[in-house]
Amino acid sequence: MQDKSYLMIPGPTPVPPTVVAAMTAPMIGHRSEDFQVLHKDIIFKLQKLFQTQNEMYVLTSSGTGGMESAVANTVSPGDKVLTLVGGKFGERWTELTKQYGAEVIELNFEWGTRVDHQVVQEKLAANPDIKVVFATQNETSTGVTNDIESIGKIVAKTPALLVVDGVSGVGGIEIKVDDWHVDILTTGSQKSLMLPPGLAIQSISDKAWKVIEANKSPRYYFSLLRARKQYPKWNTAYTPAVSLFVGLNAALDMMLAEGLDNVYARHKLLRNATRAAIGALGLKLMTDDSCASPVVTSVYAPEGIGSDDIRKVLKNEYNITFAGGQAQLKNKIMRIAHMGFADQMNVLIAIAGLEMALQKLGYPVELGAGVKAAQQVFLGV
Repeated sequence: MQDKSYLMIPGPTPVPPTVVAAMTAPMIGHRSEDFQVLHKDIIFKLQKLFQTQNEMYVLTSSGTGGMESAVANTVSPGDKVLTLVGGKFGERWTELTKQYGAEVIELNFEWGTRVDHQVVQEKLAANPDIKVVFATQNETSTGVTNDIESIGKIVAKTPALLVVDGVSGVGGIEIKVDDWHVDILTTGSQKSLMLPPGLAIQSISDKAWKVIEANKSPRYYFSLLRARKQYPKWNTAYTPAVSLFVGLNAALDMMLAEGLDNVYARHKLLRNATRAAIGALGLKLMTDDSCASPVVTSVYAPEGIGSDDIRKVLKNEYNITFAGGQAQLKNKIMRIAHMGFADQMNVLIAIAGLEMALQKLGYPVELGAGVKAAQQVFLGV
């Protein structure tokens, strides 16, 4: 009998059988009327998810490709930009903008805390020539969700654009693109959207288009101007990943059928149960409640035990996969994802496995304490 596996990492995440089945449908031509109908349907559903009237672009690339598209289309050499960094993926904005010749002002915040929007306001006031502000909705490396609404209100009062990495958050954490003044929001397929890797999705505001049209950085595959030429015909500039488009349509149907408010409430419930369980086990959470991500929880390993040792036992003994820490957090934290196609039983299995792994490694765990705490959250008792 093949062992069951439990993938609890923040991407790629498990793909629902309904979505897998949809992607096995016979191939269609990417310049066919069938694809145009599919593409149009997807865009309208994405606008509901993003809460926007903006044009939406589905690019065949990773989430990082979507981030590079956002930079390549808005940053010219010598432009002053502001990157908001509180983890590994905030750092990626800095790395990308430097590659495109930007003069980068990097605002650093302690890993495990959210961006202080008052500091952002002060920096913008001191540098009125900042062209783009790059932010992260959900910092996957730490388990922090940033206050994009407050940041958006501040940036909207300036000429600068607000570009947001929503790669791990969109689909699990609500974001209101229009109301929160997000000029470019980019996400990826393999996290809360419940698909395999391979798609990046972007919304583009009218304010952003004016910058894109005047931008001088070279771009070809990631040119949004080329993509916009095909938009009225519901085509793409280059060959799309057709099967992933079909899967995206199915995943969006699942989310809309559940109801977006219910989707977001489910993720918050899974987060609350996970955090309660970790507390009951005597382990330390990396974030406080005010900024805790609904889609991934970061946990410090106990004193004297490496997180990689815990993860190894979980994988080898129980076929449960947690993510490890990155950069200075390597072998210090575990990241437990509860995003996308995740439910209460996923959390209970993850916590039960963690309890057994901790006991095998000599940590004085009370078996069942974490599971009980999670169950109490789920039952509302």
